[in-house]
Amino acid sequence: MNERAQHLFRVLVERHIGSGQPVGSRTLSRDSGLDLSPATVRNVMADLEDLGLLCSPHVSAGRVPTVQGYRFFVDSLLKVAPIDHDELEHLRSRLEIKGERESLMDAATSLVSEVTHMAGIVTLPKQERLILRHVEFLALSPERVLVILVVNGSDVQNRVIHLGRPYSQAVLQQVGNYLNEVCAGRDLPEVRESLLAELKEHRASLNELMLTAIEMADKAFVRDTSGEEALLVSGQTNLMEYGELADMEKLRHLFEAFREKTDLLHILDRCLCADGLRIFIGEESGFEVLDGCSVITAPYEREGEVLGVLGVIGPTRMAYDRVIPIVDVTARLLGAALNQHH
Repeated sequence: MNERAQHLFRVLVERHIGSGQPVGSRTLSRDSGLDLSPATVRNVMADLEDLGLLCSPHVSAGRVPTVQGYRFFVDSLLKVAPIDHDELEHLRSRLEIKGERESLMDAATSLVSEVTHMAGIVTLPKQERLILRHVEFLALSPERVLVILVVNGSDVQNRVIHLGRPYSQAVLQQVGNYLNEVCAGRDLPEVRESLLAELKEHRASLNELMLTAIEMADKAFVRDTSGEEALLVSGQTNLMEYGELADMEKLRHLFEAFREKTDLLHILDRCLCADGLRIFIGEESGFEVLDGCSVITAPYEREGEVLGVLGVIGPTRMAYDRVIPIVDVTARLLGAALNQHH
């Protein structure tokens, strides 16, 4: 594609992003700043359509970018300006939150949604390592036992486990003493896996106490994820402002995806492994419900470790030059705020 075609294509995409309407040859000829007749512009547009970068949504209408066209625009023609100082300070001040980590994550997804007028998303950090400090077992009924776990210094977790046969409180005390002696200071899932491996290899030579301890550790040291919410979403209703997404059936499916979250988590898990910012345009996400949308994400880190991703979901017709730096900077500010909380 020569420079003239690239210039016309960039102007067409920018015009369509701003108006949401197909762009005709007369409009493009006027806005391009080039001394070209509408007929010449029409010929260039036809060539761009042959390349798969443009399409005509209606007969005798102007052209709009295809997914491939947006991808070429983002990868080759987009000029992203840094966020100005005032906007940066606004973003930073909104994330200066004292209190729980969850409040900070809520603020981040609300902020990115508010600033971009799209749906904000953020995956919560996977639960940190659970280092065992102390464990106690209390009989509730013949086959139900309350497990009291002290992890990571002072965090207390209570769990009820169901055993295959009754145990006396004296045996439960012995099991607790044994596990505290050999497992304190170690990560719960790691302890569980090593004990199960020992059971598999040395079952015949293990005494009754160790067999009982392994049975209880198998049930008690499972990571509890019942209270974890893996994904926060904010500002879904912003998407109703965009005409191309305002079809009620399309919105219903999109809002179902926000509620179910499974498909979104699959996409965001792919972003976790990426090196920096990721952009999925239309069907690139692999999920039909997002065919009319773009997803932009950036990872947030604490002490050099990627904890999750923050991003936005909006129409493919989004102002990429503005949204990309907002997502990138907000993710960095979120990581910095989490470092301070830590």
